Amino acid sequence: MLSPENNIISLHKIAKEKRKDLAKIGIKNVTDLLWHFPFRYDDLSEIKDVSALEANVLSTIRVKILNLKTIRSWKRKISITEVLASDSQGQIKAIWFGQKFISQILKIGDEIFLSGKPTWQNNLWNFSNPSYDKVKTINLHSARLVPIYHTSGSLTQKQLRFLISLGLKFAHTQDDPLPVEILNTEKFPWLYESLKNIHFPNDATDLKLATERLKFQELFYLQCKYQLAKQDYTQQDAWPMNIQEKTLQTIIKNLPFKLSNDQNTVLKEILLDLEKDQPMNRLVEGDVGSGKTIVAILAAINAIHQKEKLQVAIMAPTEILAWQHFINIKKLLPKNYTNKIGFLSKDSHYLGDQSFDKKEIIENIQNGSIQIIIGTHSLIQDKINFKKLSLVVIDEQHRFGVKQRQALKQKNKNKVPHLLSLTATPIPRTLALTLYGDLDISIIKEKPQGRIAPKTLLVPEKKRVGAYQFLREKIKAKQQIFVVCPLIEENDTLGFKSVQAEYKKLNENIFPDLEIGLLHGKLKNVEKESLMRRFQNNEFPILVSTSVIEVGVDIPNATVILIESAERFGLSQLHQFRGRVGRNSLPSWCLLFTSQADKQNTARLKALTQSNNGFELAELDLQLRGSGEIFGTKQTGLMQLKIATLNDTELIKKAQMWAKKIIFEEKYLSKQPLQKLLAELKTEMHLE
Repeated sequence: MLSPENNIISLHKIAKEKRKDLAKIGIKNVTDLLWHFPFRYDDLSEIKDVSALEANVLSTIRVKILNLKTIRSWKRKISITEVLASDSQGQIKAIWFGQKFISQILKIGDEIFLSGKPTWQNNLWNFSNPSYDKVKTINLHSARLVPIYHTSGSLTQKQLRFLISLGLKFAHTQDDPLPVEILNTEKFPWLYESLKNIHFPNDATDLKLATERLKFQELFYLQCKYQLAKQDYTQQDAWPMNIQEKTLQTIIKNLPFKLSNDQNTVLKEILLDLEKDQPMNRLVEGDVGSGKTIVAILAAINAIHQKEKLQVAIMAPTEILAWQHFINIKKLLPKNYTNKIGFLSKDSHYLGDQSFDKKEIIENIQNGSIQIIIGTHSLIQDKINFKKLSLVVIDEQHRFGVKQRQALKQKNKNKVPHLLSLTATPIPRTLALTLYGDLDISIIKEKPQGRIAPKTLLVPEKKRVGAYQFLREKIKAKQQIFVVCPLIEENDTLGFKSVQAEYKKLNENIFPDLEIGLLHGKLKNVEKESLMRRFQNNEFPILVSTSVIEVGVDIPNATVILIESAERFGLSQLHQFRGRVGRNSLPSWCLLFTSQADKQNTARLKALTQSNNGFELAELDLQLRGSGEIFGTKQTGLMQLKIATLNDTELIKKAQMWAKKIIFEEKYLSKQPLQKLLAELKTEMHLE
């Protein structure tokens, strides 16, 4: 008996012939096929009379074949099938090119549905390559809401629909994975019915119910994974830490700025969590430049001042940002702690102010003499072990998946570290609470005192020369400039600006008298670090870069960021770029240039010029461009969703509510099917 887990080639000879094209769109077994959902539907459900047809208007008719012939075109060397058909109102002609099998399927006298855009020729309506179905069979291609799928290679819509119709015959044999309590309470259709109606809905109501149920299933699984992860993590023991009030107040007093009310509130929440022997699992969410990092650093300093000589790992998504954290923490720590702080990356290995061999750094982490180690996510790789890892700080947590968070448990023999995640990707609080189901949320909205929000301008191409003159004036005032482009190399088909072409233009034509830096992801880590250190030291005035400077890079002397092909980026990403300037008391500017200035792009970019609130912009991005644009990268688990999105806020809340019920209420846990489902999800959580 064929099951949904069977390889796709066992379904039909068409699947075997098209297996490579199917694999390119992620279809390797029957389950993949059934979960390859349409991205839109053509409504061909209205059956028109021939007399009601209109030129070039997509229409469906029901006709009887009067005549049928297939000829071979010697000129084009393809077969041509012609059909003459009629209803009670008139006759039509249909013609298919290169589809000789049609004459084997259709016969004179058959009643058929035809769907296409007719043209009026020689006093007759003509259909070219229309979709068709025999009236007596189940319609897949016409006379209904017809699904349209993403395809690949030579795989056609008709072939894909046919294969899915075959796959559905085996779907009804499978048990519904959702608990019956959920199905009954929420009035969701059963899985087989939902799959049938997402692919071949009878009407819009069936489609809506099927879509909602399948979205819920994905979100429910995700929320169960989050709750299982939270349960798994918080059941472990962690090091409780006393609040080092005197030490912290001394450091806070000597800061060059005053902590905001939000920073003080969030610091208190973190310190209270750290007092417990249950591991903290907290996310600090804050707008660009709100001062999340200093709060995390203060928590780290609190940890290393415990009697047990505890350790802290601080991880950043890029080496540039990790090095920046290393420099900033060294400035804040008392001098007697200089040799207790290390930096570890692929190419750089430091203990305090001195470069060391990588093996020595790893040994000092293992024996506990390094109390704060800073680096990228490679710090949690297998070969690096800690003596007393008490706190892990993860910068830009959305790039850090459930699997990696689980890996932290293996870093100590008896205890797990407290976990503090930071993100400068603001999303609405209610959404954050449901999206990060295994984390407690803290939010910093206030900006530090004395900072002036950057002024954002959408600059027309005719004012480009004036913009360059403006940059020169700022450079004369010893200020620095970022220039951001979406691509590394020029791509004529896209028409977007590249850093290499822009660097060449600025270097040779616009500012030939100035040194200009070039930064992108293909550079070696050593080159990136050296370049950024020189830019931080104001050794050159202009840095041309890709989006690698998006997150956290702190150049206080930078006052202008010029963004080319700005329409290529989401609003949240542009807001992150804008956060690279305005990090001092000087006025700053964000200049937006576009390569494709259509109405939609212009309206979206104007929203950026009118708001400096990252939460507002993220919500707008969510509505306009979807979840992927907020995060800029695919998050483990979340962005693998096939049908649900972050816009489904009510379903996300409902899924989280049911996940908590199922996992934490005994009356549900005692049921065998639920135990099986949770066991499968927990296994998947550890292996994903």
